[in-house]
Amino acid sequence: MFQPIKYRRVLLKLSGEILAGDRGYGIDPQIIGQLVSQIYDVHELGIELAIVIGGGNIFRGVQSTAQGFDRASGDYMGMLATAINALALQNMLEQRGIETRVLSAIEMREIAESHIRRRATRHLEKGRVVIFACGTGNPYFTTDTAASLRAMEVHADILLKGTKVDAVYDSDPVKNANAKPYVQLNFMDVLRKDLRVMDAAAISLCMDNNLPIIVFNIGIDGNLRRVVTGDQIGTLICSEDVRSTQES
Repeated sequence: MFQPIKYRRVLLKLSGEILAGDRGYGIDPQIIGQLVSQIYDVHELGIELAIVIGGGNIFRGVQSTAQGFDRASGDYMGMLATAINALALQNMLEQRGIETRVLSAIEMREIAESHIRRRATRHLEKGRVVIFACGTGNPYFTTDTAASLRAMEVHADILLKGTKVDAVYDSDPVKNANAKPYVQLNFMDVLRKDLRVMDAAAISLCMDNNLPIIVFNIGIDGNLRRVVTGDQIGTLICSEDVRSTQES
């Protein structure tokens, strides 16, 4: 049965922590297999998909100073962790028959292509899944900022942030049982309320370039397909001057 597609070119941001599952560290084969199944489903729809992946399941550069490392050195270590995750995801996708290219912001020719904007766009046009590794290639920038930047570079229609929660909440739903989810927010709401959806640089970049964001739970099978086909799940963050709404 034909299913309408709302977004033709998508940038999916995945945190490294998602790959760890309940282990809290490393890569859980069951979790990565579930992610690959969802990516396979949207790829079969003909959607052009790029992915930015974090490395927090292996090493978080932002926490490195607490461990005695220089922040810049810690960030570079975190970038290498994203490359490990990117290669693992590439391997699993190619086992499902999906052509995949890893493009790295740090040159490592033996395992990944160097990031070139036009090359990334060409891979997408040829139906390949593109995984961006090593963030922006610069310390002091998060993979959230890298996701916003790469989405802009490839002219994505939407930035999807796959998380472990089903929406953006007005407070931490883990700590507050009465926390309420937002259906829609504008960018200024996110910055003013310090909702920590993504870092301020990433939100500002999307706002300045009018790139919408959807935050949703990628841990539920089929949710990625539901988002790209237009189902209303998660929280939409956009530039529209609308009043923020919450589900009752």
